[in-house]
Amino acid sequence: MKVILTEKVKSLGTIGEIVNVSAGFARNFLFPQKLALLADDKNSNILKDKQKALAKKIAVERDAAVAIKKKLDGITVELIKKVGSNGRLFGAVTSLDIVKELEKAGVSVERRLLSFDGSIKSLGTYEVKAKLFNDVVATFNLKVAIDAAMAEQLKKEQAEAQKRNAEKKAKAEAAKAAAAAEAEAAANAE
Repeated sequence: MKVILTEKVKSLGTIGEIVNVSAGFARNFLFPQKLALLADDKNSNILKDKQKALAKKIAVERDAAVAIKKKLDGITVELIKKVGSNGRLFGAVTSLDIVKELEKAGVSVERRLLSFDGSIKSLGTYEVKAKLFNDVVATFNLKVAIDAAMAEQLKKEQAEAQKRNAEKKAKAEAAKAAAAAEAEAAANAE
């Protein structure tokens, strides 16, 4: 069922958009809340008449999006995650994780508006885009870092692993040298 949105509906669209929704959602939620009208000829004509009022609402929504864009552009959001010994994250960073960090920074953005290339499964800096309005896109950086205590623990584990590897290598070299000495002694005895 196609409807014309008269208000911004979270996770659906903005004012004046024609969207396709299920009949039950429209009948039970959108129509009673006066968030949408059925997209037919009559309502399209009414919408054209109300275009000035809608233009004001759209302008307000766009201004709010531009204000959020100014807050977001160029910032770097740091996300502290747990990391395995191989340097990869336990799980992946999701848009929900990013939204929670943005809220801590004082910026409220819907998670469906965020997009990034691929999935974030390792440490590093990633570029995230937020499509706030039809033509308003903010870009910011997401830095995925390791917890300081965990970093120390990983360094200790790596140092111990290197020490064990060095000991194994030394034992192998000693065993090789002993085998070579034995072989030489056997060759001299003949």
